[in-house]
Amino acid sequence: QVQLVESGGGLVQPGGSLRLSCVASGRILDINVMGWYRQAPEKKRELVAVITNGGHTNYGGSVQGRFTISRDNAKVYLQMDNLKPEDTALYYCNYRDIRGYWGQGTQVTVSS
Repeated sequence: QVQLVESGGGLVQPGGSLRLSCVASGRILDINVMGWYRQAPEKKRELVAVITNGGHTNYGGSVQGRFTISRDNAKVYLQMDNLKPEDTALYYCNYRDIRGYWGQGTQVTVSS
C-alpha cells in the first residue's frame, strides 16, 4: 500500500500563485510516476502534470507554461503561477507503478 498526503491548497486571486505538496509513504517502488490531476464540478478528472522517478515530465495543455512540477524522491510539488478562475478544482495527488493510488484531494479556488 501507498499513502498520499496533500497540502497547499487554498483561495487565491487571479494572477496569483500557490504551491501544492504531496508526500508518499509506504511501499514505494524504484520505478514510478507521481503527479497531479484535477476535477472541477461536473467535469471529468483531467491531467495537470506528472513526473517520473527519472525526472521526465508531462503537462496538460491548459497549464503548460504556467505550472511546474518537481519532485524529491517520494515528494512531489506543483508550483502554480498566473492562476486563472478556470483552474479552480479539487487537485488530487497520484502515485503509479504497477499499482495506482490517489490522495484525498486539496481544494484550489481562484477568485477575486
